[in-house]
Amino acid sequence: MKLKKVIISGGGTGGHIFPALAIANEIGRRYPGVEILFVGALDRMEMEKVPAAGYKIIGLPVTGFPRKPGMKMITFVVRLMKSNKLAKKIINQFKPQIAIGVGGFASGPLLRAAANKGVPTLIQEQNSYAGITNKLLGKKVQTICVAYENMARYFPSQKIVLTGNPVRASLLEQIENKQEAFDYFKLKKPGKVILVVGGSLGARSVNNAMLKNIPLIADTDVEVIWQTGSIYYRGIMDKMKDAIPSNLHIHEFLSRMDLAYAAADMVISRAGAGTISELCLVGKPAILVPSPNVAEDHQTKNARALADKGAALMIPDSEIDEKLLPEAIRLINTPEEHNEFSKNIKLLARPKATQHIVDEVEKLLK
Repeated sequence: MKLKKVIISGGGTGGHIFPALAIANEIGRRYPGVEILFVGALDRMEMEKVPAAGYKIIGLPVTGFPRKPGMKMITFVVRLMKSNKLAKKIINQFKPQIAIGVGGFASGPLLRAAANKGVPTLIQEQNSYAGITNKLLGKKVQTICVAYENMARYFPSQKIVLTGNPVRASLLEQIENKQEAFDYFKLKKPGKVILVVGGSLGARSVNNAMLKNIPLIADTDVEVIWQTGSIYYRGIMDKMKDAIPSNLHIHEFLSRMDLAYAAADMVISRAGAGTISELCLVGKPAILVPSPNVAEDHQTKNARALADKGAALMIPDSEIDEKLLPEAIRLINTPEEHNEFSKNIKLLARPKATQHIVDEVEKLLK
C-alpha cells in the first residue's frame, strides 16, 4: 500500500523532536509526495523546530501533568479535554493512514484519538525508563519501538520491537574527518580533545563545575571544547573575561555537532536518550552526568544502562565539582581504559534505527 498521509505527534524537547524529524525524513525519502502532519503542544519547542524543517504542525493546548494538586491541576484537566476534542477533529479531517507518537505531551491525546478511530498506531520510546504518556499508550497502540532491552517491564512484550533511537545522519559522514574538525575549532595538532555539552540550553551544574576547574584545564595539554548553552554563555564570558586558557574553546552553541564529535576523544554530557544514541553511534567514551531535574529520573536510568555494560562512566550531579574534570583528564590519559569504553559503547550502536522504525510503519499498512 502506498503511504499518502501520516501524522507524527509529540515533542517538548529536542530528544523527542529530532527523532520525529528523522522518521519523517525517512518516510519522505521512501514515499515522495507523502503528506506528513505533525501535532505538537502549543508554546513548546516543536512549534518552532518542525516548521523550520519544512513540515506543517498543529498545536494542542495540552500541558504536562502537575506534580501537586491545585489550580494547575484544574488547568491541566481543562486543557486536556480541549486537546482530546481537537485531536479527534484532526484525525477526522486529515484521515491519516498511520499515526506515530514519539513521546511528549501532545502524543497522548492524538494517539488515543487515532487508536479509537481504528487508525494503525506506533509509538517510539527513546529512554530506558518509559514515560507516563507512552506507558498509557502502550495498551492501545499496535507497535512499540524501543531503544533499550528489558522494556517488557513497561509494555506488552508482544508489541515491542528493539530498533534503537534515530540519530542525525550527518554524524557518521564526518566522524573520520578529524583534520577538518581541528581546523574548524582552531585546535592544536596533534592533541587530545574533551567535548563538554549540556544541551542546547545548557546545564548550570556542569557549567559551574567547569568554572571551578579552570586552573586544572590550564595546567593540562588537553584541548577542551565547551558548549555552555544559550542561557549561560554571556554570564560565563563575563566571569572569564581575559582569563580563558589557550586550550579552552568556549561556545554558546555548537551548530556543527558532526565536527565536534569528530574532534573529540571523549565527551562529557547529560544522559538524554538522543545524546546517548549519538555517542554509541560515533563510539566516543563518555562521562555521563544525569540531570536531576527530569521526569522520573529517567536520565539516571539511561546512564546506568551504559555504565553497567562498561560503556560509560556515570557521575552524579551532586559530585561533579570535585570529580568531573579530574576524572575526565585521568580517563583520556589512560589508553587501555579509554579504548575499552570506546569498544563497549560502539557495541550498543544501532545505525539503522530510523530505517528499522519505518520498516515497522510499513508492516502496519499491509
